[in-house]
Amino acid sequence: MTQPPQRRPSSWWVTVRAVLWSFLGLRRRKDFHEDVKRLNPLQVMAVGFILTFLFVILLMVIVNWIAG
Repeated sequence: MTQPPQRRPSSWWVTVRAVLWSFLGLRRRKDFHEDVKRLNPLQVMAVGFILTFLFVILLMVIVNWIAG
């Protein structure tokens, strides 16, 4: 019986950087495969939700600033 590959603990900064690259849609296939091996899916989801929330807040602030 084979064991699943061990995930290396990744830093939050690596996760944030990977999520930001995915927001832009610019990611090399090699880097994507490295991320799949290295990143924790729960960290990716948490960072994705947080960055999406911050992006929406930023857009609201910009619209209020321009309209105000």
